[in-house]
Amino acid sequence: MSEPGPATTMAALAQLLRGSRGFAHKRDIDSVMPALAGAHPSGIAVGDDCAAIPDGDGWLLFAIEGFMNEFVASEPWFAGYCGVMVNVSDIYAMGGRPIAIVDALWSRGSDAATPILEGMAAASRVYGVPIVGGHSNLRTEREQLAVAIVGRARRLLSSFDARESEHLVAAIDLRGQYQEPHAYWNASTGAPPERLRADLELLPALAEDGLVAAAKDISMAGVVGTALMLLECSRLGAVIDVDRIPRPDGVALERWLATFPSYGFLLSVPEENLATVLRRFEERGIACAAIGQVDASGAVRLRRGDDVETLWDFSDEAFIGCGR
Repeated sequence: MSEPGPATTMAALAQLLRGSRGFAHKRDIDSVMPALAGAHPSGIAVGDDCAAIPDGDGWLLFAIEGFMNEFVASEPWFAGYCGVMVNVSDIYAMGGRPIAIVDALWSRGSDAATPILEGMAAASRVYGVPIVGGHSNLRTEREQLAVAIVGRARRLLSSFDARESEHLVAAIDLRGQYQEPHAYWNASTGAPPERLRADLELLPALAEDGLVAAAKDISMAGVVGTALMLLECSRLGAVIDVDRIPRPDGVALERWLATFPSYGFLLSVPEENLATVLRRFEERGIACAAIGQVDASGAVRLRRGDDVETLWDFSDEAFIGCGR
């Protein structure tokens, strides 16, 4: 992909994102939601990075991730590593801290299972989160992996708590590289474990200090797709300035907006707390910027200079179908 030039319009970029694989996978959530109607207790919001269950003076957090078969087949060690890493990120995105992990692994035998398990064990050591059990089947026709996590938050960050006039802030660790050929920005493997853990601790600290109430982990839908999910849950809209999104040097905008970073969070930050939030990320060497402003429009628009295009209007069509 080439760097967008002056002729590249926001209409063309919006069309590219709407047709992307990352958007399609998130749209699948809207398709399964009706079948689960009534299956969860009232008062438990569905659409966050984790399920948050009130528990005394805080919340129990539960999350699970499943992985594409072709990814597990082509990158077994890294798939196992990601099984731990992305779940840990989901817990921190909710203002929590992880407690323990379990997994479900299918494979064609122990030899095929070993690199997946070794990747999980490596990430468990890096992030300091124990693997305490799971399910294994070594007699299947191919490798498949799902990993679940439990954590706890003292003060919650939620996709349902953004407010009008707040700033959308993207915080992304750019100290990495692509895990080619995947649309995955790897700033985790090889980085100092102590630094990775301390960088994640920023999220619960921001929640507990009352600086932020709404956040979301940047997922395979990329930073803009993640903004759609957060804003739909909060029943709001925003204008996003695409040139303000933190991006590595030499990476085309089209590719970056379809990228899943190993460390990436989107936060909705009140004006009075913006400078403090930006400074905390910057002090740890994490690229951070206000990329847009939340509004009551119920639509998400992309902007570059005077060129503005509506990417999604929730009044016309749901994205993940989780707005309450």
